[in-house]
Amino acid sequence: MAKIKYDGVIEAAHFKPDGQLDWVRVYERRGAVFSDRVKMSREVFVEQLKAKKRYMVGERIVNMGGKFNVSQPVHLLRQHGKQVIVVGEAQVSQVELAGIPII
Repeated sequence: MAKIKYDGVIEAAHFKPDGQLDWVRVYERRGAVFSDRVKMSREVFVEQLKAKKRYMVGERIVNMGGKFNVSQPVHLLRQHGKQVIVVGEAQVSQVELAGIPII
């Protein structure tokens, strides 16, 4: 069995009316298993990324427990003194987490 190389999977995000990320819905890895859905605020999520935790964008495979279809990694970048969360290797855009399903 292949070793999982990420600490969590982002399933969806919610944004404030001004366009800033409010919270994300993630599955966190806890040892060999994953948690149920967890709602994580932007501040907590940024702290997780600063702590070198690796998150991927994806979705849980139905009836397969801790198996996920993952697509791209999530990174924390610094631009003009601000911390911006980006998906994949794309350059920083106006929208954080572009390409993630929105709730």
